[in-house]
Amino acid sequence: MVKTTKTKTYDTETATVVKKVTHGTFGDPAGYETTLYATPEGDYFLYTNGGAESPYAKEAITSLSKAKAQEWLKNN
Repeated sequence: MVKTTKTKTYDTETATVVKKVTHGTFGDPAGYETTLYATPEGDYFLYTNGGAESPYAKEAITSLSKAKAQEWLKNN
């Protein structure tokens, strides 16, 4: 997935996976996955996707500061 803002492009194909967390099993309507990525430029983003009943029913990319990425890692 690719998301472009005014100044940055976040691409799951070219970024490095830092950590992936899954909840539930494939096909579970309440299941979801969250993946923290680091770009070659040193930026961080969170990829989220899940079933219709999950908190992440729509596929999305959210940019994170380095501090927020470290906080996410600590909590996951």
